[in-house]
Amino acid sequence: MPLTPKIKTSITKSVLCWLATTDGDGQPNVSPKEIFTFWGDDQLIIANIASPQTVKNIRQQPMVAVSFIDILVQKGYQLKGKARIVDKGDTDFAELAAPLEVMTDGKFPFATLTLIKIEQVKPIIAPRYLLYPETTEEQQIRAAREQYGVG
Repeated sequence: MPLTPKIKTSITKSVLCWLATTDGDGQPNVSPKEIFTFWGDDQLIIANIASPQTVKNIRQQPMVAVSFIDILVQKGYQLKGKARIVDKGDTDFAELAAPLEVMTDGKFPFATLTLIKIEQVKPIIAPRYLLYPETTEEQQIRAAREQYGVG
């Protein structure tokens, strides 16, 4: 499923994403990721910096979900799809790693990458927007800044 410019713009506003996996027995795991980017219009690359459980789970069960949210606007997207672990020895590793290495200035080593083929996209929206439809993003940002003590 292609990621629209609107979805890509929203995702780039996220500082972290949350990658959900399950192991072969169905045990869930959610792990924060800070180094990620798009690959074309329907794939996402995530650097595996310190995520042995994530890597192990994807090798057993490749279906994943990734959530992105702008914490002040409290809107974002959940992406679901099939993941593949790309090892350092794989022929496409260097090409896929290049944009992530630029993002990290080479300061975070990663031996594997997660490449996700996006199959589903759904919006994430704070309940306030649903319960109080007149809520604007500006109001939500002000309320979030007050609630979380962000200047």
